[in-house]
Amino acid sequence: MKFIDEVTLFASSGHGGAGCVAFRHEKFIEFGGPSGGDGGRGGDVIFVATSGLSTLLELRHRPHQKAEKGHNGQGKNRHGAAGEDLVIKVPVGTVIMDVDTGEQMADMTDEGLRVVLLKGGRGGQGNARFATATNKAPKFAQPGEPGEERKLRLELKLMADVGLLGLPNAGKSSLISKISAARPKIADYPFTTMVPSLGVVEYKNYRSFVVADIPGIIEGASTGAGLGHRFLKHLERSGMLLHLVDISWMPDRDPLAEYEAVNRELALFSTELANKEQAVVITKTDLPQTREKLSEITAWFESRGIKVFPISSVTGEGIERLLDEIARRLWGKAEVEW
Repeated sequence: MKFIDEVTLFASSGHGGAGCVAFRHEKFIEFGGPSGGDGGRGGDVIFVATSGLSTLLELRHRPHQKAEKGHNGQGKNRHGAAGEDLVIKVPVGTVIMDVDTGEQMADMTDEGLRVVLLKGGRGGQGNARFATATNKAPKFAQPGEPGEERKLRLELKLMADVGLLGLPNAGKSSLISKISAARPKIADYPFTTMVPSLGVVEYKNYRSFVVADIPGIIEGASTGAGLGHRFLKHLERSGMLLHLVDISWMPDRDPLAEYEAVNRELALFSTELANKEQAVVITKTDLPQTREKLSEITAWFESRGIKVFPISSVTGEGIERLLDEIARRLWGKAEVEW
């Protein structure tokens, strides 16, 4: 399924039905009087957060969303039926914005959350409502009120406890496939991961947490290099970030300079994201060239007060220690079985 995380919708609630002008003309009823019924209210536009969805693809193909209008009133004091509400299901984590004002209208963070975003118009009253002692035969009724219209922008931000961050080919997809049931594409070339993916990690004592893997970020992403900043928003809800660093390329590339470049890109995207708690993970410790430089690189990070977790997604080395650290940071030491 194609991953779509941004769509624009033109949404409108239903107009209210018009009130009716009618009079009773029935045999044996001497004074019939006005009998126009009220119009029904227009349908609302309702958004519902649904965990079974992972993309906004369906809405991409239906950009115009309109609730049903209310039915008009009829004679014999018959009221019009209310218009049917329009229920739009969106993935959990969808943010709904008003395009014209920039206002955030809803943040669909919880499964089953139901938000009435646009109210349907009120139905007009029929002429039976306006009969008085001085005007026993009113010949007028109210029109229905118009519904609301808005141009909406929907953005999906993945709901994850831990976000994986790093350059292309740093080992993010290998790690998430090792610790969860997620099966992203893994290959020996950059930008193997083209869309974000989620994996659920089963931890000790039947606890679990969710990890998000996004495409690699390179220097210059803020100006559109690589895949740009587009997918960084999926890390904004994470409780912590794992910054994966591949040192197996030394001395052809400087992994420390690359680490700092990725953090600069975070700061250019969002100060809040740049200040989010990180843990540095050095990957591919099963390779001889990684083991050769591991002590030197670890010392560089530790001299700056940064804790390092060397791992191998191939052999599993260091994985358990890393998961314990994640659990400690997410839930506190008391919750972790050491």
